[in-house]
Formats: sequence, C-alpha cells, structure tokens
Amino acid sequence: MLNNDVMRSVRYILNVDDAKIAEITRLTGCEIPDSEAVAYLKKEDEEGFKPCPDRIMAHFLDGLVVYKRGKDESRPTPPIELPVTNNMVLKKLRVAFELKEDDMHAILQSVDFPVSKPELNALFRKVGHSNYRVCGDQLLRNFLKGLALRGK
Repeated sequence: MLNNDVMRSVRYILNVDDAKIAEITRLTGCEIPDSEAVAYLKKEDEEGFKPCPDRIMAHFLDGLVVYKRGKDESRPTPPIELPVTNNMVLKKLRVAFELKEDDMHAILQSVDFPVSKPELNALFRKVGHSNYRVCGDQLLRNFLKGLALRGK
C-alpha cells in the first residue's frame, strides 16, 4: 500500500489536520515542513502531490506511537526501520492504538474481512520465520477502514 494512502487514512482516523501530521512526524526528530506533509497527503491526481518516502513514513509511524502513548524516557529512541512494509505499518498501528489480538479480530470482522488467529499471528512474525506471512494491501486497507469505523 502506498505510504501516502496510509498517512491519509491515519489522518482521517485521528481527525487531525495536515499540520498535525507534520507535528507527529517531528516527534521522532525528523524535520519536515508543514508544506511537505500537505504534499504527501494530497491524492495522486492532485496538483502538488509528492510520494512519501519510506524514511518519512517510518518517522511518522514512530511519531504516531509517541503521539498516542507518550514518550518512554527510560529507553533511548530506537532507530527507524527501513524499508516500510505493510507488516510494519500493521505492527506500529497495533502498538500506537494499544490493540490486543481480540481488538484486531473485531476490527477486521467489522468490515467483513475475518482473519483466523494463526493468520493474524503470522503477520507479526519476523521475516524468515517459517510461519511468517506478508501482509497484503487488501488486509491493511480493510484494517485501516475498520479502525476508522471504530472511531479511535
């Protein structure tokens, strides 16, 4: 899924403006002007659209965790993980919104996209694990839709 689509979905879920998205991204030390965030949040066919690079998306996702849960002063800021994958986006959203396995099942069920427990667990395994499964665009899109319906 495009980083820009994920960013737009999260902005909708949080019900915040473009400047707040830039502010969330800056929470991890990534300096991004508000105007650049606006360009990332535009649709592909709109004038001024700019594709969101993985580095910015990684900072945004880490910033989202800090924004929703607060900064853990007892631990150093972890380095950003690249490249950004759908699995990573799903993990960061789970952490930011403090979702348990049952919550995630309920969210996916609410958009008629049921996923079994083993399937869901496989999305959170490390790459290379025998049960690892790649998170497809359809699953992530439905999860974001369900999260928006939940009103978080």
